Amino acid sequence: RILEANMDEASYTGLVERLDEPHHVTTELIALAKTTRAELDGYLKEIKRNSEGVDQLSLDPNEPETLADRIAPLLNLDLEKKQDLLETMDPKERLEKVFERMLEESEIKKLEKKLKERVQGQIGRTQKEYYLNEQIKAIQKELGTGEDGKAEMEEYEKTIEETKLSKEAEDVARKELKKLKLMSPMSAEANVVRNYLDTLLGMPWGEKTEDNFDLKRAEEILNEDHYGLDKVKERIVEYLAVAKKVGKMRGPIICLVGPPGVGKTSLARSVARALGRKFTRVSLGGIRDEAEIRGHRRTYIGALPGKIIQALKKAKSNNPLLLLDEVDKMTQGVMGDPAAALLEVLDSEQNNTFMDHYLEVEYDLSDVLFFCTANTLAGIPPALMDRMEMINLPGYTELEKENIAIQHLIQKQQEENGLAKNQVTFRRDAIVEVIQRYTREAGVRNLEREIGKICRKVATQLVRKPSTKRVTVTPKRVTDFLGVPRYKHDVVEGANEVGVATGMAWTSMGGELLFTEVSLMHGTGKLQITGRLGEVMKESAQAALSYVRSNASKLGIQSGLFAKTDIHIHFPEGAIPKDGPSAGVTLTTAIVSAFTRIPVRKTISMTGEITLRGKVLQIGGLKEKLLAARRGGVQEALVPWDNQKDLAEVPGEIKRALKITPLKYVMDYIQLALERVPEPIADPDGPDTPAAELEKGVIQPGSGVAPISPTVYTRPN
Repeated sequence: RILEANMDEASYTGLVERLDEPHHVTTELIALAKTTRAELDGYLKEIKRNSEGVDQLSLDPNEPETLADRIAPLLNLDLEKKQDLLETMDPKERLEKVFERMLEESEIKKLEKKLKERVQGQIGRTQKEYYLNEQIKAIQKELGTGEDGKAEMEEYEKTIEETKLSKEAEDVARKELKKLKLMSPMSAEANVVRNYLDTLLGMPWGEKTEDNFDLKRAEEILNEDHYGLDKVKERIVEYLAVAKKVGKMRGPIICLVGPPGVGKTSLARSVARALGRKFTRVSLGGIRDEAEIRGHRRTYIGALPGKIIQALKKAKSNNPLLLLDEVDKMTQGVMGDPAAALLEVLDSEQNNTFMDHYLEVEYDLSDVLFFCTANTLAGIPPALMDRMEMINLPGYTELEKENIAIQHLIQKQQEENGLAKNQVTFRRDAIVEVIQRYTREAGVRNLEREIGKICRKVATQLVRKPSTKRVTVTPKRVTDFLGVPRYKHDVVEGANEVGVATGMAWTSMGGELLFTEVSLMHGTGKLQITGRLGEVMKESAQAALSYVRSNASKLGIQSGLFAKTDIHIHFPEGAIPKDGPSAGVTLTTAIVSAFTRIPVRKTISMTGEITLRGKVLQIGGLKEKLLAARRGGVQEALVPWDNQKDLAEVPGEIKRALKITPLKYVMDYIQLALERVPEPIADPDGPDTPAAELEKGVIQPGSGVAPISPTVYTRPN
């Protein structure tokens, strides 16, 4: 015990008294020590303290005098209680205090644990209740019994009331809504019904735009958006004028037929803008399932309405201009013929009750203005073609392409490539260079790409050299910008040749000159035709040879030559497919030239289908063929007599620059195309001798022209 304490800066000193503990061990003390030692293990377990270090301590209950001193440090005691234990001298009393403190600590830990468990349990119940409440809300939402479910059903009811549904559609919608209310929320059919109601109520029932029948405005829009195409524009204006007089747009379905890039889709878009109608487009290319048109029945998983209904829903109008693009590209498959499904859609007498398999209610399509597009008529079934009025877009002439480039394409590409109008200038001869040597198409799609490429090159040049303020595109710069020319148009040049005649062909890319070569060899009368020709063109060559053989004496040819001469007819550029009957007069002229050894005039080109009687029939694509002749340096073009009506479509500058001669008979072609007229000869082996013909008065001596009597050939009406 400390009796006196002295504390200075150097050290602590004091006066202490030694206290001796009583050493008398009793049975009661030993019993208390054993009880305390046993309670210690429970206490340590209660407070979750590791007992490994405790086991190393000497806690023998048979030594009760020191047991309290060894246990006390293990207890969580404050300073006052520790001091009290130190001042307690009696071992029994000190051990009792340790035992009491240990029991108190143990009770406190038990209470803390119980309290913690109670709090955690309460929190767990709260979380569980929240989770269950959320599940109940979700179930109620699906069942329609909750607030969200009720709101959804009320929204459907409101939409049905406000939408101008037909009587049939309204009945079906209410029936489906009633079914939805009774359905299990987790069933797949509930989602099917919900999707059906969304589609049915999302259709533009009664939603229409007002038509604008201002013809002057329509003409301005068409001229603003498209250059040329005068016949097409005239027909569309007539269509609008009739609609204005009648008061509605019920009329023929217009089908725009032409090669790619001539503006079929953009023309339909311009018509929609002129009318003030919404425009929507359906691509039919590659469709081979009639369900794509009529829709799938709802019994199928993932069923959807047809493309017609989807387009109207997207347009949000019941009277849009609906463009059916590429109607010639549909194919018949195992799931039906989509072209047959279009018959009802495009029939003005039936489409007011069009039935889509998905909607299963009648929908009125009579107010929809249908436009169709196709590249050719070959892929359109006759029944479908009968429901449409065909308007042909044959393609643009080179002059039209020049004007389109100047008025539309250059300005568009300047804006897309960030060029000001004064930063780049295209010379007209540069545009002609791009058209003739870098594109070969009926439309202007590739022309626009090439102009865009030039504009990008110019923009790059201006950025790299800020000192450059303006770039003028010349033919030479076109080559610098676009590289080596890709195409070369055929041009007549050189001296007149034997067995080589110049024809005119019409392709989807426009007109081309078609050179025909005939070579004769000793042989057995075989005919060989090369140049990747179609069946019609091969038959035309056989017809030309038959005509020459049957009129050999009139053409100054010994008929016996055919039996001992092999004939090879070749059309250059063998990689390009060629077909059609219009090369008949060209083949005949080349064969006659080869047998008579009379050269054919290079400055003359010709076209026309022949008959075995020598009559020349009309052909198609006259405008494009004459453009090719003018471009190739031809001075005179020989055309069928019956094609004179088509000359009205030929541009005036072409008719002024090119001599166009309409002819009726093959002999007329031969007389004008050869350098000199072949003289008739007496051929005892031939079917008719010149002497017999002279007696009939058919051949005039020295004229060389032998027309066939009109009474021999009568063209069917």
